[in-house]
Amino acid sequence: MIFYYSGCGNSRFVAGRLADSLGEKLVFIPDAERKGEYSWTLQEGERLGFVCPVYCWAPPRLVLDFLRKLSVSGRPGYCFLVLTYGDSAGFSTRVFRKALSGIGLSLDAAFGVVMPETYVNLRGMELDSASEARAKVIKAAGELPRIAGQIMEEKRTDEVFMGKAAWLNTYFVRPFFYRFLVTDRPWHVTDACTGCGLCAKVCPLDNIRIENGRPKWLGHCTTCDACYHNCPVNAIRFGKATEGKGQYDFRKATEF
Repeated sequence: MIFYYSGCGNSRFVAGRLADSLGEKLVFIPDAERKGEYSWTLQEGERLGFVCPVYCWAPPRLVLDFLRKLSVSGRPGYCFLVLTYGDSAGFSTRVFRKALSGIGLSLDAAFGVVMPETYVNLRGMELDSASEARAKVIKAAGELPRIAGQIMEEKRTDEVFMGKAAWLNTYFVRPFFYRFLVTDRPWHVTDACTGCGLCAKVCPLDNIRIENGRPKWLGHCTTCDACYHNCPVNAIRFGKATEGKGQYDFRKATEF
């Protein structure tokens, strides 16, 4: 069984590839949250996996919140974590291990997969070029069979790249990120908005409602930027930080 979360598609791609290789069932964490499905039963020796992106050098808060509510019957034979990130993960593995230990489970292995940048809500934060994004996805696709093999062999390993100033980024910078930047108040649309409603459909948290032909954000945003990147007319803005920036087209990056 693999629990996963993805906003713009990177982690969904990784989770899907691994599930196909390993023959595992996929559970989308926001769907389980909406249904209140926190109790799960594992077969004897069944593998338990988690796949998610790194948000500001740690797993997304919504993933950690779900994990603290999770109740697993049956001891997993092997527990693994796969993180996707643009360059480094900080102390993400340590944060995840702590949350996992809170429900009586331990992590056997952690893997890191570099995927295209998607976060553009700060000045200076830019997307990869289309060719760079495609190259990252192709490289990741080539690494996933090896990771699947490691999981099948139940290797105990940690292959997550922490990067420089890992402790500082995770335990000092991240709290400020959540306090000041994980909010939907800056989101708005330009006059180019057609009211098509696609932003509401792609929001993994159902945080957008269309009112009077315009999106309205409902106050529980995780700033995954799925709405921004999927708007067909690029009408969505996060304050002024996203002005003049492009969009990440996951479908084009994975056409190979």
